[in-house]
Amino acid sequence: MQIKSPKDLIVYQKAYALAMKIFEVSKSFPAEEKYSLTDQIRRSSRSVCTNLREAWAKRKYQAHFVSKLTDADGENGETDSWLDFACECGYLAEPDHARKYGKQSFSFLLTSDR
Repeated sequence: MQIKSPKDLIVYQKAYALAMKIFEVSKSFPAEEKYSLTDQIRRSSRSVCTNLREAWAKRKYQAHFVSKLTDADGENGETDSWLDFACECGYLAEPDHARKYGKQSFSFLLTSDR
């Protein structure tokens, strides 16, 4: 399969799917979390995808490409931290957090066979 756009990358597809799962589950977060946890977790999860697209656009320039991949990895780490908070606050069940969200790290996706 020829990769024609960043949307063809498995890492992008998985990051996008994870961001959408986070969007859906965060709908049930309490209203008082709207401008803190909810906004932050949605923003950071979406930033993984946007940084991957920016990296793709600048892939001819190695330093910029690596910088944007590093940014995507950082946003993924931030998302994982927000998921930890959501779990500790009782908004996510521990098994849900580990199974659905916490184990899909960006670093793992970059090094996986797929």
